[in-house]
Amino acid sequence: MTDSIELGPGKNLRTGSLVWADTAHPPLGTHALKQSLSVDVAIVGASISGAFMAHALAARFEKVVVLDRREPGLGSTHASTAMLQFEIDTPLTDLADQIGGANAAQAWRRSWRATQALSCMVRDEGIRCDLSDRYKLYLCGNEMESRGMEQEARARRRAGIECEYLSGRELKARFGIDRTGAILSPGAEVADPVALSRGLLRRARRDRARIFAPVDVRGVLATKHGVVLDACRHFVLAKKAIFYTGYETLELLPSKGMKITSSWAAATAPRAAYPEWLDRTLVWEAAKPYLYLRTTTDGRLLVGGEDAELDSLSYRANTLALKGRRLAQKTARLLPGVKPKWNHVWAGAFGESSDGLPVIDAIPGMPGCFSVMGFGGNGTVYAMLAAQLIPGLVAGRSPADSRLFRFR
Repeated sequence: MTDSIELGPGKNLRTGSLVWADTAHPPLGTHALKQSLSVDVAIVGASISGAFMAHALAARFEKVVVLDRREPGLGSTHASTAMLQFEIDTPLTDLADQIGGANAAQAWRRSWRATQALSCMVRDEGIRCDLSDRYKLYLCGNEMESRGMEQEARARRRAGIECEYLSGRELKARFGIDRTGAILSPGAEVADPVALSRGLLRRARRDRARIFAPVDVRGVLATKHGVVLDACRHFVLAKKAIFYTGYETLELLPSKGMKITSSWAAATAPRAAYPEWLDRTLVWEAAKPYLYLRTTTDGRLLVGGEDAELDSLSYRANTLALKGRRLAQKTARLLPGVKPKWNHVWAGAFGESSDGLPVIDAIPGMPGCFSVMGFGGNGTVYAMLAAQLIPGLVAGRSPADSRLFRFR
């Protein structure tokens, strides 16, 4: 690893008709970068993850800036379905096989605590983002049948995570779903991701953070005197720099076990017809390709999945109609009597790690530089987790559990 890197070119991270574009969001004022700056902390990326970090650091440092090549919240955040769940993409029993039982249990507990902290913080700050409590229903599928699901439920309870295993008969009686079993857990949330992101940035700005957009940071030079960000016509000299570049990954970063794929989602018009219990419950299945469902506060049914291991804008765009039909068919099979008609169908880049865990770590060979890659289905919760860990890492400490989220 050298002491300088280039940021990859911008790419179109989403395509189609996005549900959050149909929702009014108050504008967020930003600055144009008209001169070079010297700051304490520079956050590169005004995604929802960058917004959590700006909120966490603005009260700790005098000069914090956020830089993004787009307007805040208009990258992958705009394509997010914002299911705020503690469940890591890799089941606890599988993760234990990869990193050991104690580490796996601690990673799951840490994710659970981050979810609860996120909920409390948003409510304490009074951020209006349609945050709403949900249960999580994790269904048996082709990746995990009833025996494995029972073992998963026992492992979670041993780790101190509240959950209930439902047999196929219980699942059918309570939810009308015909599967061999499921795990039901409290503690999830849903939100409007654009409203949440901009609300956090407004709170950060209240604490004197400044947001510059559009600013295209093309290169980074890390020295013992600070981090120099090349923003084309101007430079930003920062004591510390944190990179939230998401699916536009930094060149030369360690990327073992990480990949960029594609995912699709669809949403109905408001006041759609669906079972009442869906307004209290998120649904995800242990399958490949998987299906997940949530609802919004204005009564939309929002469905996603159909992932493909291909990072191609043209493929995502050309398959919107096909993927929309498949999502409708799968929804109808899962929920008899529900025949969704989509008002919005969209697709976006999606990141995965082999163990389902994020990277929250100092960049090797780049003094003063840190990277956060919250890949997976609970990226917003990982953003909260990073906001808890990065302040300690920036101060030169090793916060509890930070070893679980290093580069791999």
